[in-house]
Amino acid sequence: MPDSPSAMFQVHIQGSLEDVWHEITRTDQPIPAFFNNRMHRGPLEAGSPLAMRTGDGKWTGVVGEILEVVPLKKFAHTFKFTAYDDPECTVVYELEPKDGGTQFTLTVENLPVGTKTGKNMSSGGKMICGTLKRVVETGKPSLGIRMLYGFFKLMGLLSPKRCATEHWPLDGSGRAGGAA
Repeated sequence: MPDSPSAMFQVHIQGSLEDVWHEITRTDQPIPAFFNNRMHRGPLEAGSPLAMRTGDGKWTGVVGEILEVVPLKKFAHTFKFTAYDDPECTVVYELEPKDGGTQFTLTVENLPVGTKTGKNMSSGGKMICGTLKRVVETGKPSLGIRMLYGFFKLMGLLSPKRCATEHWPLDGSGRAGGAA
C-alpha cells in the first residue's frame, strides 16, 4: 500500500520529446506503456473526457477527464478504475529535455491510500515508465511485457460486467459516463 497520497516515478528515455509525447497521447492504437489499452478521448484539451479501453473496445478499465495539456511538456488527467468504487486520483506526465533525451516523470496525486487503486497505482508506475522507455527506444515492449499482455487479453474474458464499455460512454459533459 502507498505510504503517502502521492507517488512519483522517473525514467530517462533516449528519445525525443516528440516521440515520448506521441506515445503517451496517441489514440490510433493500443499504448504498450498503458497496459496495452487504447486511449479514447475528446480533443487533447482541458475538460475533455478520457477512457482507456481494450484494443477491441469492449472493456473500459479507466475513465477520467483531461485537466491540463502543455504540448511536449505536461499532460494531466483524472484517473478512476472502472472496476473499483475507489475515489479518483490525478495522473501527471511531465517531459523535459535532458542529456540528449527525455526525462519522463509520472506523478500520481491524491492517491486513495489503503485502496485497490492506491496499491495498483503505486506498483504500476514503475512498469509504465520501464515499458515507455523500452517502446520509445526499441519500438516494442519486452518479451515479458508482451507475454503479460497476452495473459491480460485472456483474463479480459473474466472482466467484471461493470467494466463493459457500454457502461462508460464518453459524453459531452467533460467526463466519461459511469456505471449505474
